[in-house]
Amino acid sequence: MEELELASAFPRATRQAWLAQVERILKGADFEKKLVFRSREGIVVQALYEKAEETHPPLWRGEPGPWQVLQRIDHPDPAEANRLALADLEGGASGLVLALAGAATARGFGLPLPDAGALAAALSGVLLELVRIRLETAPFDGARVAAIVAEHVTQRGLPASGLDIDFGLDPVGDFARTGRLPLAWPDLAARLAGTVTDLRGRGFARGLLRVDTRAWHEAGAGPAQELAAALATGVTYLRALDETGIAPQDAAPLLSFLMPADADAFFTLAKFRALRRLWARVEEACGLAPRPIRLDAETAWRMATKRDPWVNMLRVTVATFSSALGGADGITVLPFTAALGLPDGFARRMARNTQLILAEESNLWRVADPSAGSGAFEALTGALCEKAWGLFQTIEHEGGIVASLAAGREQARIAETREKARRDVATRRAPITGTSEFPHLAEAPVAVLMPAPETTGPALPDEVALEAEPLPSARDAEPFEALRDASDDALTRSGRRPSVFLANLGPLAAFTVRSTFARNFFEAGGIAAATNDGFATAEGKTDIAALAAAFSKSGASVACLCGTDEAYEAEGEAAAAALKAAGAAAIWLAGRPAEPLAGRLAGAGVGEYIFIGCDALALLAKAQVVAMPAAGKGMS
Repeated sequence: MEELELASAFPRATRQAWLAQVERILKGADFEKKLVFRSREGIVVQALYEKAEETHPPLWRGEPGPWQVLQRIDHPDPAEANRLALADLEGGASGLVLALAGAATARGFGLPLPDAGALAAALSGVLLELVRIRLETAPFDGARVAAIVAEHVTQRGLPASGLDIDFGLDPVGDFARTGRLPLAWPDLAARLAGTVTDLRGRGFARGLLRVDTRAWHEAGAGPAQELAAALATGVTYLRALDETGIAPQDAAPLLSFLMPADADAFFTLAKFRALRRLWARVEEACGLAPRPIRLDAETAWRMATKRDPWVNMLRVTVATFSSALGGADGITVLPFTAALGLPDGFARRMARNTQLILAEESNLWRVADPSAGSGAFEALTGALCEKAWGLFQTIEHEGGIVASLAAGREQARIAETREKARRDVATRRAPITGTSEFPHLAEAPVAVLMPAPETTGPALPDEVALEAEPLPSARDAEPFEALRDASDDALTRSGRRPSVFLANLGPLAAFTVRSTFARNFFEAGGIAAATNDGFATAEGKTDIAALAAAFSKSGASVACLCGTDEAYEAEGEAAAAALKAAGAAAIWLAGRPAEPLAGRLAGAGVGEYIFIGCDALALLAKAQVVAMPAAGKGMS
């Protein structure tokens, strides 16, 4: 009886009832434009989903227990690399990622590995039979490194079949990053198959080849493009091995997969789910019964920032959370100072503990595929699968991933998506906290063991049989960081940053919103905002003379009017004229007034407008040129 009374008091919510409430709030505004999101690849994301009607049985992780916590070892000194490795393992890591010198992912650092002795020094005290090792080599150096690792295993007297070593041979990924092939692809594929055959003969049975989409992600690819590249690369390796006598049923378990995880929680989770479903379809097409794949995640280099790097901790937490729920077998968290240089012990510990807390305290691993049945995640996973499969078929029609890269077709598709991402970052539709939003010009420096070197690209092969356009590698924050770097240089050179005077109109309550917006906007470009409490008279109007005098005392050469639309109508022209007479080299306005007011303000000296959705990057670069202090002009 009580349950019936509750049901009548709280009727079950329906989509129709929700839509009625939404339409009431939108007041005639377009539902599609306001509440439906479309990704850069055209995938539609609804505001609300009902329970999924159909779910797919997950091909989940093949091993029970938490995912593996994998820590990067990239120190160029083998002894120090060994010390860091042991500290990571003692602190809870279950595996090591050896980023070797010349590897693109070493970012200019990397462990040198000339011979088995250097590897023995780096892995001294590491129990290989208990610890997973993942190798990341310089491009096309995998065969040499594999021989060194095999020799080291033999010297230790360990059975190769009992070790978990991911050799990560990935010539397709190397070609994508460098734009070069040292041999024609048929010859390189034969050499690859020979290395695989040798390793199998020694007893190594897994992780011999790697399908790695980090190069695609760093070049600006969307999640569907990443997935398509993964499928095309994996199929290319199956074909290469099949042509030398290793049948697909024997070749498939030799592959491991690695994808980046970024701060887009929904698409990251769906992307990891989608890859398992898509690869199962590939296996079925090969006549194989689908089996769980080894799928690792690494927090995305593209989302890392140099400015306010502490925020990177939040980004990697979201990425770890999403990839863990998406079913990653192992996760590598890039330390929060990775973009600044070689991380110290504290940054490494935070990277490690981010995973340990989510695994051991939040227990994220205890439920297999927790998003199954969710209307949102099932829809996103399905949409990614459909989009990625179509792109994969396109690559196959072009002759496969190697031929597509050689012809520049894959690069062209990614460039289109990258340009959309660039515009989103530039307009702050994709805000970067601490960099393009909520910057802190007085942030304290963060410690690293070594600063990042100027040259961070991968080592290039000496011999070149085929050249193509390499996939670029860039972080989203780099354009804004360049403006901040120029501001820091000015501070060092002259004792002052470029600055802007906020010309606040009316009382405090009236201009605060736009003044706050303007300060945030300009400081994202390294332009210090000279703030004030306004110049309101007792009647609530603006003392124009006091405003102009304050501008003159500020030392700024740029002013930005901040106030309400009503204040711009009543006082904007007079304020702009007074600022111009006081020596303002440029006058900007926070807002987007319509005609005829815009024309009158322009006549009074207002040259640019800043507003939500404007090209912040272009406007900040323009403002910085005018606002930059003259050389030798110090603080008084």
